[in-house]
Amino acid sequence: MGKVIYNGELVERENVKVDIEDRGYQFGDGIYEVIRVYNGGLFTKNEHIQRLYESAEKIGLKIPFEKEFLCKKLEELVEENQLQTGIIYLQITRGVSPRQHGFPTPAVEPVLVAYTKSMERPEALMKEGAKGLLVEDIRWLRCDIKSLNLLGNIMAKQKAAESGCFEAIQHREGIVTEGSSSNVFMIKNGILITHPAVNLILNGITRQVILKICKSKQIPVKEEAFTVDDLVNADEVFISSTTSEIMPIVQLDGNKIGHGIPGEWTKQLQQYFMEEIQKECKNIVFR
Repeated sequence: MGKVIYNGELVERENVKVDIEDRGYQFGDGIYEVIRVYNGGLFTKNEHIQRLYESAEKIGLKIPFEKEFLCKKLEELVEENQLQTGIIYLQITRGVSPRQHGFPTPAVEPVLVAYTKSMERPEALMKEGAKGLLVEDIRWLRCDIKSLNLLGNIMAKQKAAESGCFEAIQHREGIVTEGSSSNVFMIKNGILITHPAVNLILNGITRQVILKICKSKQIPVKEEAFTVDDLVNADEVFISSTTSEIMPIVQLDGNKIGHGIPGEWTKQLQQYFMEEIQKECKNIVFR
């Protein structure tokens, strides 16, 4: 079954059990990250770990490990499990305590787990483009925290799946926020537009890489709110996430975006993104 990290140690997965009074299990009281692995290398590892600590601070959770130690353990986990292409899932809960809504007093030790999973890049779908479904954003108002409270996201994703769509594109009173597990971008008249990184969206790591690419390549960007109508009438639309990378959205609610195929700007950004992966994960070759 492979090794996992449990509270800072590499142990056999079969030996790890969830306590019924773990606050992550009972309340969703915890945070998580998903890190992409390419050719055995951890892509944007430092950025993910930094965001993990930021999320922890926002919910008053003290991570009992230094960032450097955690990064080293994640690298050991990938090496031990001989993972080439896939993900690391990392989760920290507030800990095990008799059930009560308030934080445990005195504080208990947080529970950290991490495991690996093989997962190929969605190359075919990135090439042909995916379908999206517009849904009302019913989530709480702290989407900037990567917490375990994902029921709203799950319900949106399920609506998309039932409609034969890859992703749910969420909006609050007509203002597009983000996907159920992704950030949303539109291109209009040569300008890349995405919702600003406020409490209504998660500032995705892939999103951050895309914005860095745009700055270096002098691609015009606007981080501002836009409407569902703006999105439907965009020249190109794509979503971004750790596992989906840069995924073109060629249909929304059954209606074509642009020409109904991945656009040139999106394809160019996909190429730039692959170059970023190659810089950080050495010796990787894309087909």
